[in-house]
Amino acid sequence: MSSPNLKPKVVSKPPDFPRREHLAPFAAHLHAWLRKMLKQREASVFLMLLLVSIYLSLSSPYFLETRNLLNVGRQFSVVGIVAIGEALVIIAGAIDLSVGSVVGLASVTAALVTKNSTSPSIGLMAGLGAGLLTGLINGLLFTRLKINPFIATLGMLSIARGAALLITGGLPYPFEKWTSFFGSGHVATVPVSFLLMLLLAALAQLFTAKTRWGRNVYAIGDNPRAARLGGIDVGAMRRFVFLVSGLLAALGGIVLAGTLSSANPNLGQGYELDVIAAVILGGAALTGGRGSIFGVILGAALMGILRNAFVLLGISAYWQVVTIGIVVLLAVGIDSVRRREGV
Repeated sequence: MSSPNLKPKVVSKPPDFPRREHLAPFAAHLHAWLRKMLKQREASVFLMLLLVSIYLSLSSPYFLETRNLLNVGRQFSVVGIVAIGEALVIIAGAIDLSVGSVVGLASVTAALVTKNSTSPSIGLMAGLGAGLLTGLINGLLFTRLKINPFIATLGMLSIARGAALLITGGLPYPFEKWTSFFGSGHVATVPVSFLLMLLLAALAQLFTAKTRWGRNVYAIGDNPRAARLGGIDVGAMRRFVFLVSGLLAALGGIVLAGTLSSANPNLGQGYELDVIAAVILGGAALTGGRGSIFGVILGAALMGILRNAFVLLGISAYWQVVTIGIVVLLAVGIDSVRRREGV
C-alpha cells in the first residue's frame, strides 16, 4: 500500500529555448541587413575609421585623451569644410582642383584688407569674395567656354596661388582680430571650427536631400542630357556648385589662418589631394551622380586620424605624403571596382 503522505513528484519542464528553425528567419534578416549596410560606402569608411581608432588606442596612451581628440577634430575641420563644396562639384559631374590655392588666396586677401581698412568685417567679406570670384570663373570656364573642368581648375590652381604670392610678396601677414575666432575660438572646450564644419555639413545634407536644387545636383551628375530634357538648367546648376566650392574653400582659408594667427600665401598647398580623397572615400563617384555629405565628413575624419597617427607613432612626416597618395589611389580604385560591379 502506498503511504498517504507521499505526493507525486512534479518534474519541472525544461526552459523552452528558441529552436534553430525559429532563429533562421531572424538570422536571414540580420544577414541581409548587414550586406545592405556594407554595400554603403559610408559603412566601409566608418569601419576603417573604427579599426584605425582601435589600433591607435592600443598603440598610444595619448590617442583617447580629450585634448588629442579635440585637436584632431580641429585639424580635419578645414578639410571637411572645403570637402563639402568639393563634394557638390563632383556629384554634379565635375571637379575642382583649385580649392587648395583658394584657401591661401582668401586668407591673405582677408588679412590685407583687414590691415588696410582696420575693419575685420570688410576683411572677412573680401576673403569670401575672393573665393566666390574664383568659383564663378571656374564655372564660366566650364559651362560657357566648354573647357574641361580638370584643365580649367588646374589653371586656376596656379593663378590663385600666384596671385596670393604677388599681393603679399611671399610674406605672411598677422590674422589676429575677431575673425580669427573661427579658427582659434572654442565653445566650452570644443573648437569653433569643428562646430562650424558640423553645422555646414548638416545644412548641406538638408540641401541635397530635401530641396529641388539639391536633387538637381544629383540629376545633372548622373545624366546631364536627361536632366536638360527634364527642364533643369544644367549650366546654371554647375556654376552654382562651383560658387559654393569657392566660397567654402575661402571660408576654410579664413578658418586655417585664424588657427595659425597668420595668413600665408602658401596656406592650403596640397589640400586639394586631401579634399578629393575625403570626398571619394566618403562615397562620391568621380563620374558624378552619387555621394553623401555624411560620407564626406567620415572621409575627412579618416584623413585627420591618419595624420594624427603619424605624430603619435613617431613616423616620419615624409610618409604622410606617401600615405595620402596611396589613400587617393585606393579610393579611386574602389570607386572604379564598385562602378564595374554596379554597386
